[in-house]
Amino acid sequence: PNAAALVTFVLAGLVTALVVPVVRALGLRYGLVDRPDPRKQHTAPMVRLGGVGIVAGFSLALALTWLAGGFAQLSPEKDRLIWTTLAGSLCFFVIGLADDLFALPPLPRLVGQVAVAMAVWDQGVRIGSIELPFESLHGLHQALPPLLTLPPALSLLATVVWLVGITNAINWLDGLDGLAAGVSGIAAIGLLSVSFSLSQPAAGLLAAALAGACLGFLRHNFNPARIFMGDGGSYFLGFALAAISIVGPAKGLTGVSLLLPLLILSLPLADMSAVIMGRLSEGRSPFYPDRRHLHHRLLRSGLSHRRTVVLIYAFTQWLGALALVLANAENRFLWLALATAVLIAAVVMSRRSVQQELR
Repeated sequence: PNAAALVTFVLAGLVTALVVPVVRALGLRYGLVDRPDPRKQHTAPMVRLGGVGIVAGFSLALALTWLAGGFAQLSPEKDRLIWTTLAGSLCFFVIGLADDLFALPPLPRLVGQVAVAMAVWDQGVRIGSIELPFESLHGLHQALPPLLTLPPALSLLATVVWLVGITNAINWLDGLDGLAAGVSGIAAIGLLSVSFSLSQPAAGLLAAALAGACLGFLRHNFNPARIFMGDGGSYFLGFALAAISIVGPAKGLTGVSLLLPLLILSLPLADMSAVIMGRLSEGRSPFYPDRRHLHHRLLRSGLSHRRTVVLIYAFTQWLGALALVLANAENRFLWLALATAVLIAAVVMSRRSVQQELR
């Protein structure tokens, strides 16, 4: 399984890196570009169909791994969940691509997302039970059963909220060059690590493909970006990330697996929640575009474009390492968390030094 995951990762990265320039050339040829406006950071028209390359890398890597026998060790149920996740991700990509091309209103997008999430729940990608992850909390375990099986209605609600919520958090994070792809890649690597620690090769293969596709896309999307992923790409990444976290857990490990992406994505989730509350408090629609996102605030604080992105990367990696430590996956992640904390401090201190020099 480890060798299959490595091959899948490399294939996804190579295919994405090769396909994205072709997509960019076609987008420029046919005028499929995102025009600058006062709310956006770019100052020149940019092709925003990079998600096509991400989808191609992810899908072809999984297909080639399957053809090479990389899925041979999986049970039929896990094999089916992989293809269900891929199908759901493709449906979310189509919704986002339609928005990129035709500027869909928010409500039809949301209805489409909920419908797809309900469909994949029906096919087995679901939050069916939640286990309390810390066995040392004896008092809590005496009050509640360790494994809480959710009734179908609650399982459906939890699954839809999880899939749609994380998808839109990643979409809203996509405001700076390389930000959404980098955060998604870090999250996918975290899921890859914990999946194999918990002997979950199906989720590991999906996470490997997602991480490789993100890395291949960053080759063209890191500042200064030559192409954007668009809503199609961010919807695809967000749904795939959310679905992998559901596919991964074995019985008795559900709570741990859900804790990992929740911690890794706590920054974009908190940012999305704060933005929604801010807009509602002003009597505006939650979908009203503005410049109150976390990355906008960091830019206004004086950080450069690249430092803002790297700082959010570092926080995401730190939170992911902490999640792995809490999940008791591998203790060495404690050192990763400490090293990342040092990196965050270095970025913040270097920014202060630059400001002092300018004064």
